[in-house]
Amino acid sequence: MSPRDAAEVSMGRANDRSKTRVKRKSTLREYAEAILVAVALTLVIRTFVIQAFRIPTGSMEDTLLVGDFLFVNKFLYGAPIPFTDARTPAIRQPRRGDILVFKYPKDPSRDFIKRVVGLPGDTIEIKDKVVFVNGEPQPQTFVKFTSSRIQPKEYQNPVIYPPGAGNRDNYGPYVVPQGNYFMMGDNRDNSDDSRFWGPLDGHLIKGKALFIYWSWNKEKMRPRLSRLGRIIH
Repeated sequence: MSPRDAAEVSMGRANDRSKTRVKRKSTLREYAEAILVAVALTLVIRTFVIQAFRIPTGSMEDTLLVGDFLFVNKFLYGAPIPFTDARTPAIRQPRRGDILVFKYPKDPSRDFIKRVVGLPGDTIEIKDKVVFVNGEPQPQTFVKFTSSRIQPKEYQNPVIYPPGAGNRDNYGPYVVPQGNYFMMGDNRDNSDDSRFWGPLDGHLIKGKALFIYWSWNKEKMRPRLSRLGRIIH
């Protein structure tokens, strides 16, 4: 082989190695870009569209059980915009019966889930466990009671309860302020809700519960397959 041929072969091998390095860099860059796009989309979806939530307590039994995992619709009422007090445009406002996930008013770092019982301007009253809204008794087919004992309103303690509040079984009448909602758990005898900490400011709402995508029975160490895909209402 002549020196010229040898030089050409050497240059060819160098070009091949260079192309390989470029190809590897291109492939790595494609993977990195794909990962960044996936992460960005995940953050956008989680912030403005839908978010997962786990039920930690029995306050919504038997509608929702401890160990239920569900998705929350964040754009229906307008999703909060991070680091601001603004929200995206809402499709509609909360309605009575909607089950909402929201920031706990007494500790915004915690998420709570309850049912909307009263809208802004509604008069709420509870008489011997029966909820009245604007003087009309409300259906209680989904409500659970764990105690038959009726706590009289005389047990009211102004140090514990907000102004106008009663207690668990006898409450009000109380007019829900504008921009606020009266929230209650379906497990009425075991729920920390608006009866005890007052109305929910609409700015604390994170979204509406949609459906259960997974459910785990911790006591029996097995999934509740019959609950998967259940629409929450």
